[in-house]
Amino acid sequence: MLLNSLRYDFERMTVKEYGIRMTAVALKKLDQQEFIHRQAWANWQVQSTKTQGRKEIPVYSTFKKFFDKEKIENEIRGI
Repeated sequence: MLLNSLRYDFERMTVKEYGIRMTAVALKKLDQQEFIHRQAWANWQVQSTKTQGRKEIPVYSTFKKFFDKEKIENEIRGI
Protein backbone atom coordinates (compact mmCIF):
# COMPACT_ATOMS: atom_id res chain seq x y z
CA MET A 1 0.00 0.00 0.00
CA LEU A 2 1.06 3.57 -0.51
CA LEU A 3 1.34 4.21 3.20
CA ASN A 4 3.85 1.37 3.58
CA SER A 5 6.05 2.84 0.88
CA LEU A 6 5.72 6.30 2.41
CA ARG A 7 6.44 5.31 5.97
CA TYR A 8 10.19 5.04 5.35
CA ASP A 9 10.32 8.36 3.46
CA PHE A 10 8.23 10.09 6.10
CA GLU A 11 11.23 11.30 8.10
CA ARG A 12 12.71 12.99 5.03
CA MET A 13 9.43 14.55 3.91
CA THR A 14 8.38 18.09 4.71
CA VAL A 15 4.90 18.85 6.00
CA LYS A 16 4.11 20.51 2.67
CA GLU A 17 5.23 17.42 0.72
CA TYR A 18 3.15 15.20 2.99
CA GLY A 19 0.08 17.37 2.39
CA ILE A 20 0.61 17.23 -1.36
CA ARG A 21 0.95 13.43 -1.29
CA MET A 22 -2.18 13.02 0.81
CA THR A 23 -4.09 15.29 -1.57
CA ALA A 24 -2.86 13.20 -4.50
CA VAL A 25 -4.00 9.99 -2.80
CA ALA A 26 -7.44 11.48 -2.12
CA LEU A 27 -7.74 12.63 -5.76
CA LYS A 28 -6.72 9.18 -7.00
CA LYS A 29 -9.46 7.62 -4.86
CA LEU A 30 -11.94 10.13 -6.29
CA ASP A 31 -10.91 9.12 -9.83
CA GLN A 32 -11.50 5.47 -8.94
CA GLN A 33 -14.94 6.29 -7.53
CA GLU A 34 -15.81 8.22 -10.70
CA PHE A 35 -14.74 5.23 -12.81
CA ILE A 36 -16.97 2.89 -10.78
CA HIS A 37 -19.93 5.24 -11.13
CA ARG A 38 -19.36 5.64 -14.87
CA GLN A 39 -19.33 1.85 -15.19
CA ALA A 40 -22.61 1.62 -13.30
CA TRP A 41 -24.12 4.32 -15.50
CA ALA A 42 -22.97 2.58 -18.68
CA ASN A 43 -24.37 -0.71 -17.39
CA TRP A 44 -27.73 0.93 -16.81
CA GLN A 45 -27.66 2.60 -20.24
CA VAL A 46 -26.80 -0.57 -22.12
CA GLN A 47 -29.69 -2.41 -20.44
CA SER A 48 -32.24 0.28 -21.28
CA THR A 49 -35.12 -0.62 -23.58
CA LYS A 50 -37.76 1.15 -25.63
CA THR A 51 -41.28 0.10 -26.47
CA GLN A 52 -41.95 -0.82 -30.07
CA GLY A 53 -45.51 -1.90 -30.57
CA ARG A 54 -46.25 -4.34 -27.77
CA LYS A 55 -42.73 -5.45 -27.00
CA GLU A 56 -39.64 -3.99 -25.39
CA ILE A 57 -36.49 -3.85 -27.53
CA PRO A 58 -32.98 -2.80 -26.54
CA VAL A 59 -32.07 0.82 -27.26
CA TYR A 60 -28.62 -0.35 -28.35
CA SER A 61 -28.79 -3.45 -30.54
CA THR A 62 -24.99 -3.68 -30.93
CA PHE A 63 -21.99 -2.67 -28.86
CA LYS A 64 -20.84 -0.33 -31.64
CA LYS A 65 -24.09 1.63 -31.38
CA PHE A 66 -23.44 1.98 -27.65
CA PHE A 67 -19.72 2.83 -27.92
CA ASP A 68 -18.18 3.60 -31.30
CA LYS A 69 -14.48 3.63 -30.47
CA GLU A 70 -13.46 4.11 -34.09
CA LYS A 71 -15.55 7.26 -34.42
CA ILE A 72 -14.17 8.73 -31.21
CA GLU A 73 -10.61 7.81 -32.20
CA ASN A 74 -11.05 9.53 -35.56
CA GLU A 75 -12.38 12.66 -33.83
CA ILE A 76 -9.35 12.71 -31.55
CA ARG A 77 -7.00 12.32 -34.51
CA GLY A 78 -8.87 15.00 -36.46
CA ILE A 79 -9.91 12.65 -39.24
